[in-house]
Amino acid sequence: MEPDTVPEVFPIESNAMSDSESLTSLSVEELEALADAQLVLTTQARLDELLARHAAQQLTAAELQELDRQLQQTDQLMILKTRARYTLSRLNVEALGS
Repeated sequence: MEPDTVPEVFPIESNAMSDSESLTSLSVEELEALADAQLVLTTQARLDELLARHAAQQLTAAELQELDRQLQQTDQLMILKTRARYTLSRLNVEALGS
């Protein structure tokens, strides 16, 4: 790579919604709901508890597995939220460009 070039993370194409990160099968309303999604309060409370106990090195093996599972699910939710926001932004760019 040349020193003065910046790699394209999300290349802009003539058909902006053709890239693999877009959630094109969802409606705008569904994308907005997904972008605003949050963990259920009880799930967030349990995750906070597990994280605090992990920091204090007080987790059982089963709780450590539960924490790993919850963190994986949280990561997946964050990825989906990001993809929903990305798709919404691409839709807004397309709408402004037409």
